Amino acid sequence: MGKHLRLQRLGSGSPTYRSKPWRRCGAAKLPLEEGEATVVDILHDPGRGAPVAKIRYSNDEERLVLAPEGIKVGDKILAGISAPIEPGNTLPLSEIPEGTLIHNIEAQPGDGGKFTRASGAYSILIAHDVGRTTVQLPSGEIKDLNPRCRATIGVVAGGGRLDKPFMKAGKRFHHFLGKGKWYPRVRGVAMNMVDHPFGGGRRKHAGRPKTVARGAPPGQKVGLIAARRTGKR
Repeated sequence: MGKHLRLQRLGSGSPTYRSKPWRRCGAAKLPLEEGEATVVDILHDPGRGAPVAKIRYSNDEERLVLAPEGIKVGDKILAGISAPIEPGNTLPLSEIPEGTLIHNIEAQPGDGGKFTRASGAYSILIAHDVGRTTVQLPSGEIKDLNPRCRATIGVVAGGGRLDKPFMKAGKRFHHFLGKGKWYPRVRGVAMNMVDHPFGGGRRKHAGRPKTVARGAPPGQKVGLIAARRTGKR
């Protein structure tokens, strides 16, 4: 008798496919809108690729922020309109000069940062205009944002993380464990006929069309789900 497909097990929400909250340091958002804080620690967060910095304010309040390149324990980081343009400081987009490298950019004022949060990533502030600021994201996309949105100066730390290969399967297993993803991921065509719609056959081929309707039942919903088009362009 076959088992449930991986897609079905993932959708049912078993602990195997659930993100592990106890393996995370916490949410890393922008600092307070005004004030000075001291970096007290640099932490490794298993649930994310970039390191995080623990900062402490004068009233002993602590927050987690994404660590920019060049920051170290004991450094001071500033937030506000009058903060200097230095790595780690947070300012509104309207106060940042054109051509500056920034990260952890807000999509809407006050949301804590949504864009450019991966390790080694940075965006470039291209231009200021009336009521909007133009930013080039790491993907190359040009995006217009509210000038009141805030961002942090500098490049996210941890660049080059993907240059080192996984030398052992166990390392890759624990890497995905922190992100709530299962490893190893077996191909459907490599399974038996009772275990997957693409399984079975004399060789590794699906044996059926890989496109499936959006409303297909979970036991059939594998491959190219609700594909608009297939084939080479």
